[in-house]
Amino acid sequence: MPTVIVPVGLNLGPSYRYATPPDSEPEFYRVRLGQEFAQLTIDEFKVWGRAFLDPERHSRLEINRGTLRDDIDASGDGPTKPEHIIEGLLERGLLIEFDPDGSLERVFRQLKLFPTAEGMGNTPDEPAWERIGHNGQPLLKVSATVYGIWAFSNIEESLWAACSGLAEDAEQGRADGEELDALTADEAAKAIAGNVPLLVSAGCAVLDKTS
Repeated sequence: MPTVIVPVGLNLGPSYRYATPPDSEPEFYRVRLGQEFAQLTIDEFKVWGRAFLDPERHSRLEINRGTLRDDIDASGDGPTKPEHIIEGLLERGLLIEFDPDGSLERVFRQLKLFPTAEGMGNTPDEPAWERIGHNGQPLLKVSATVYGIWAFSNIEESLWAACSGLAEDAEQGRADGEELDALTADEAAKAIAGNVPLLVSAGCAVLDKTS
């Protein structure tokens, strides 16, 4: 499975100077990252924002460093050398790369996942799928494992801790006689990893640094 690239941080919008007459260009853009906010130039913000823009391809895990660069070039409204900005955003933690089918513990220990949409539960026709959306409209369907991590991960110290906690709960439930499938932290991490790009790009979750 290819490595994906996903934006990290909460968009706080532009910051304009106090000037007379008013300056039509923002001084910088703000993104909350951990306990601080990062300042992005216009070009940096265009690159960071472009990483959100194609939920359908994110659902197929097709957005990576190369496709992001190509999308920026094709837009005609971005920096002329986006690869340098992409690299800088990766170094600052505003973009993250990972292999959804690879080893996830190291990268997930650095991240938290915050739900930013409504949980809508399942339906009689599709009890195996949980729905997530906005304003009463479901945008995507996920497994119960992904739904549990999405709903509770923000109260854990990291995304990996959320995966580990869900696995421990499943083990305890099985020990108590509940009819639950066996689940490891790695299996939980792979389940959420394949959905993180879509959750973030669809506006249903935000990735953030742990500190």
